[in-house]
Amino acid sequence: MLKLNVAHVPYRGSGPSMQDLLGGRIDYMCEVISTALPQINGGQIVPIVVLSNDRSKVLPDLPTGPEAGVDGLDSDGWNSMFLPKGAHPAVVKRFADVLSETLDIPHVSKRFDELGLTVPPPARRGPAHLAKAVREEIAKSEKPIKSSGASVE
Repeated sequence: MLKLNVAHVPYRGSGPSMQDLLGGRIDYMCEVISTALPQINGGQIVPIVVLSNDRSKVLPDLPTGPEAGVDGLDSDGWNSMFLPKGAHPAVVKRFADVLSETLDIPHVSKRFDELGLTVPPPARRGPAHLAKAVREEIAKSEKPIKSSGASVE
């Protein structure tokens, strides 16, 4: 089994880490496609693998983690909107409905596609689905985090 000796370098965002990658101060980074795509398309960086079980629409020749021989490598990113705890249910529903309607506007969903982002189908939107997805992400991440020895300081 291949073992790597790597050091985690915390950054204050994608901009500074991308600058260090481009400047040769770090050897690699894990980044979302939408942020890395301009540098990939410009030939400034080389993508290695998609950290997802599904290939990217904008980089269809890029293998997934499992295709590259790394089973269980599914660290696909996602975005969500949250409201403060205790927000009135009617406000939550209206916010979720407007957001879902916005995602269905053709030029909005087209732009998401161009950025390599996936717009979930309506059945995978809304507060109930998000609550379930957050619980699943926490459960998926719990074991690797605990086994790494990481702690909150």
